[in-house]
Amino acid sequence: MGSQESRKGFSSLPRSQNCLIGWWESEGKYMKTQNWVLKEFETSKLIRAELDKMGIRYKYPVAVTGVIGFVGTGGPPFVAIRADMDALSMQEMVEWEHKSRNPGKMHSCGHDAHVAMLLGAAKILQEHREELKGTVVLVFQPAEEGRGGAMKMIEAGVLENVNAIFGLHVASNLPVGEVHSRAGPIGAGSGFFEAVISGKGGHAAIPQHSVDPILAASNVIVSLQHLVSREADPLDPQVVTVAKFQGGGAFNVIPDSVTIGGTFRAFSRKSLMQLRQRIEEVITGQAAVQRCNATVNFFTEDKPFFPPTINHEGLHEHFLNVTGDMLGIHKVKDLKPLTGSEDFAFYQEVVPGYFFLLGMENETRGRLESLHSPYFQINEDAFPYGAALHASLAARYLLEFQPEVSFSDTKHHDEL
Repeated sequence: MGSQESRKGFSSLPRSQNCLIGWWESEGKYMKTQNWVLKEFETSKLIRAELDKMGIRYKYPVAVTGVIGFVGTGGPPFVAIRADMDALSMQEMVEWEHKSRNPGKMHSCGHDAHVAMLLGAAKILQEHREELKGTVVLVFQPAEEGRGGAMKMIEAGVLENVNAIFGLHVASNLPVGEVHSRAGPIGAGSGFFEAVISGKGGHAAIPQHSVDPILAASNVIVSLQHLVSREADPLDPQVVTVAKFQGGGAFNVIPDSVTIGGTFRAFSRKSLMQLRQRIEEVITGQAAVQRCNATVNFFTEDKPFFPPTINHEGLHEHFLNVTGDMLGIHKVKDLKPLTGSEDFAFYQEVVPGYFFLLGMENETRGRLESLHSPYFQINEDAFPYGAALHASLAARYLLEFQPEVSFSDTKHHDEL
């Protein structure tokens, strides 16, 4: 098939893949086997079973529960498409056929939909494998929710020889059939912090004999807000939020200590690291003013800082071309940067990457709840779009790829 014919063939995939809805309903049993971060064993097992049915080679385990599939020639160029697959630790409140079977675990961020669409893309690509001008790497990633699973996958070698990577996220507030994205920063980098502020407890009626950590913590919280309002460039969006305050258990007792915690966000690594430094300085300094001591923990081992999600300029042009051909340019919208974070950004620090939002809203079916809500639901009408877009973005990238480096000294993925 010639280049123009191949391009046209992949652009028409949404119309030929409507069967994916039925495929999802029959194969979507994995929605009921929801697993938490790095415990996605049942989900991983089902993914491997589906890849086996399709005759797709894969590598497992990768980063404990991850799965990496390979479709195409086995040689360069290599392009990756990624889906995260972990659930959240919360109780699902929706009574429907796809409700989680695991109490206290729920796919309230749409990662089950992401896996379904990547499996759909795998099926499309496998059916068109003779037309591929390289290799598509299917990345089924664990532990996106705060645990930096992408970083663990990178350490396991998932991006070896990969030239570019694409990813998507469902959006319940965007119309089904629309995609939203942009070049440059689209998601903030983020970190977490917790501080223990220690004083001297005592009777609330005689505060002069105590060192009040509640007063100290209150001053700390107010001072932390000045980091954005008085130290950050107004044209460089940043967020510092204290969302946790624990201290004391009686009306008339000043406690020995108070624990506060929260998150901070920025759209550049430099700004993120500056916030980290100043958060620690403000907490320890303001605590000292009130005669207290403070220790600050940023949880970098358990909850690594997420870098900003920054879309590659060249891949943005590729995205516009592919989505415009498939959906119509009127369905491709510019995305205002969001202060939410996404560990897809770790991949973008290593290779050119592109991330976009896929709409799910259908007003005739009623309002969908937002991500991380216990009432969150999936609209399966979005699946054919996501699967076909994944497949076309990857296949057309291989078709149009212009090598910037020589692969003569690189090794092929030996799984093929």
